[in-house]
Amino acid sequence: MNGAQYLVKALHQQGVTQVFGYPGGAIMPVYDALYDGGIPHLLCRHEQGAAMAAIGYARSTGKVGVCIATSGPGATNLITGLADALLDSVPVVALTGQVASPLIGTDAFQEVDVLGLSLACTKHSFMVQSVDELGQVVADAFRIARSGRPGPVLVDIPKDIQLAQADLDTLIELAEEQYADDEQQALAAARSLLADAKKPVLYVGGGVIAADAVAELRQFAATTQMPSVTTLKGIGTLDPACPHFLGMLGMHGTKAANLVVQEADLLVVAGARFDDRVTGKLAAFAPHAKIIHLDIDAAEVGKLRTAHVALHNDLKTVLPQLAQTLSIDSWREHCSAMKNDFPWRYDHPGERIYAPLLLKQLSDALPQNSVVCCDVGQHQMWVAQHMRFNSPRNHISSSGLGTMGFGLPAAVGAKMARPDDEVVLVSGDGSFMMNVQELGTLRRAKLPVKMVLLDNQRLGMVRQWQELFFDARFSETILSDNPDFVRLAAAFDIAGETITRKEEVPAAIARMLQSDGAYLLHVSIAAEDNVWPLVPPGAANQDMMESKP
Repeated sequence: MNGAQYLVKALHQQGVTQVFGYPGGAIMPVYDALYDGGIPHLLCRHEQGAAMAAIGYARSTGKVGVCIATSGPGATNLITGLADALLDSVPVVALTGQVASPLIGTDAFQEVDVLGLSLACTKHSFMVQSVDELGQVVADAFRIARSGRPGPVLVDIPKDIQLAQADLDTLIELAEEQYADDEQQALAAARSLLADAKKPVLYVGGGVIAADAVAELRQFAATTQMPSVTTLKGIGTLDPACPHFLGMLGMHGTKAANLVVQEADLLVVAGARFDDRVTGKLAAFAPHAKIIHLDIDAAEVGKLRTAHVALHNDLKTVLPQLAQTLSIDSWREHCSAMKNDFPWRYDHPGERIYAPLLLKQLSDALPQNSVVCCDVGQHQMWVAQHMRFNSPRNHISSSGLGTMGFGLPAAVGAKMARPDDEVVLVSGDGSFMMNVQELGTLRRAKLPVKMVLLDNQRLGMVRQWQELFFDARFSETILSDNPDFVRLAAAFDIAGETITRKEEVPAAIARMLQSDGAYLLHVSIAAEDNVWPLVPPGAANQDMMESKP
């Protein structure tokens, strides 16, 4: 066999059952091998769409997502997707073609140093330099993508290596990385801090998902019964019905979550990294709290906030060893009362559709194991605030990079991964246009993805900041020239409708969910609606705004 055929064989060995990509000159031998290689391939309509479909596939299943592109512009179009996967710790392997080895460095047609470009946005990058090392590189790529803190890995393969003949019958199989047990001294110190705490709070991030430790986290929360909050990426790790769960914290977090964290005397930080959108003014974040930081990535511990105890091993191992009963009844009661003091309000005046209420109605109507994919902006925050998720694999949102255009291709990947579950895209008019070409992918694969498009004819989040912090100088955020989105969907044989009034919402949601194929529910909302609460830039979390001054 040649290198390309061996690559397909190696993908089989790694358990790959779906790949996403776009062919081109330098990757053609791999596509020839895929033709009858037994691994399904879905043609996306842009390489960025292929990368984000691989992310949606990975995030909805926990498996490694795989995307493929050619050299030059094909490879560079993957870069944003790789950066998204890196910041959200998503296991992805990107395979790119490269010009033939003798041409590298000559400015050949469609030659780009993708290895150099990718170093800042991947966990690791390889350029295969001989066909004999191809097996080792593929095995290493999947091991690195999966192990420790997951992330994207790039494998760049020159065209001559794809075509080279060699004896490659032996597949490389490597053991997963193993991590040493936690030091007993650190565990004892953490348990002592927990026992002494009067106002502990559990602060949960996406690392719990990456570690596949949701069950252990929920058992820890049930044993300690401490008040808990999550980041945007951590949504779904904790049962939203739990009485001690206070919701998301940070810039658009719940008032109860933000205020309780500010009162805490101990933060148990599980797989989170003190991101600026969570902490607000870092120096004023949880000012009275000692820190127990649990994270597989030692580089995150102490990076932004000094930890009194650091445990950077597998959360599946650490959390059960820390779980203990806590004597904090008065603190629990205080936090529960605070949660009840600040309920969401859905009594929006007038006939216009109020997005938070619509999303609550959508959440109530969806089957429990539905997947919701978001783009980035106001709608993304409304989804986080007003929809409920029983699993983090059901809430797929570009958190760390905040990539507009993420939602539609991510929904493609999630639906390919979980064909029997409902997959819903919630997008905004600005984000939707970023990767609108993937409507062609929906049609090609006959994927019945349901799309809720909240259209305020604005780049809503930027407009909100311009209104509040830039004297209402609305520079390049007005999208009054949007297309007719229902007609646009119809061009791809996708059914849809437009609604403009509150009373239309329940029936329209029902029609969308009952439709057999893909469906676009185009929702007209008011341009002036803002996301509340909001912690202003540079402010402490307790200084959140709840309305326009």
